[in-house]
Amino acid sequence: MNRTLLLAALFLAAAPLAAQAQSADPNLGRMLASNCANCHGTNGASVGGMPGLAGRPRAEMLQMLREYRDGKRPATIMHQLAKGYSDAQLEAVSAFLSAQKPN
Repeated sequence: MNRTLLLAALFLAAAPLAAQAQSADPNLGRMLASNCANCHGTNGASVGGMPGLAGRPRAEMLQMLREYRDGKRPATIMHQLAKGYSDAQLEAVSAFLSAQKPN
């Protein structure tokens, strides 16, 4: 019982550190943007019917993602996907994708 309580206390104490470590990761945008590849292509370079994201203006992309997340922009699935991201994560995705070369 004491060991369980100790482990729980250590986990709770380390949780804020894990969040800080995540935001400091230089590859965060790339990792998060990999979730977009199924529909929008690798690194946002679409080859099909979905719009490409690579090279789009960062502020425009960030605004669209926030609108999807907040239910202000109609969508079939993007509003559901975007709900899982924080502002910092959406900023990281936007920064990464805007820095990529379009097709």
